[in-house]
Amino acid sequence: MDIPYTVELRRDTGLNNGKIGIWLFLASEVMLFGALFASYILIRTGSPSWPRGDTILDVPLATFNTIVLIGSSVTMVMAWASLMRRRFGTFRIYMGATILLGAVFLVVKYFEYSHHLHLGEFPRSNNFLAVYYTLTGLHMLHVFGGMVVNAYFWGPGAKLWQTNPVWFTNRVEHSGLFWHFVDLVWIFLFPTLYLL
Repeated sequence: MDIPYTVELRRDTGLNNGKIGIWLFLASEVMLFGALFASYILIRTGSPSWPRGDTILDVPLATFNTIVLIGSSVTMVMAWASLMRRRFGTFRIYMGATILLGAVFLVVKYFEYSHHLHLGEFPRSNNFLAVYYTLTGLHMLHVFGGMVVNAYFWGPGAKLWQTNPVWFTNRVEHSGLFWHFVDLVWIFLFPTLYLL
């Protein structure tokens, strides 16, 4: 069965169906994180006192994680650009680096969470920690989900490259849009939670 507009662009939107789908999905993700950020603002402004993030959280560790995620966005772009140049081997190197950087981010967050839990700083301890665990925990789930999809394209899904490289390239581009969204969410989370 030939599904229209998987590669060619629609005349009404100038996008293919996959890209429309990922943008609609990302719009729902913006609403999800937007609601959580709005809740954070309401809780913080309604609180008589609110701790600064840098007094509780590890800013250097979070800065390192920020650099890791920004680097993973660069490797994601390079993976897609490699496919555009028909260099599948180079794609695998960059996509592998993207997955590895995502794993580094999660390992660092594991150590950060372990430290707080060891100190008895649980979500129930105070509103700040409840917001911190909720926002960063949901973000980590998104990082993990993005890694799973990228690992699929790096591994078993790569067979599509042999049969239809244009479709494969489109799917990697769509995965990249999600990955960039995840990185962008962290760019907002980092100063909001760790610096203010």
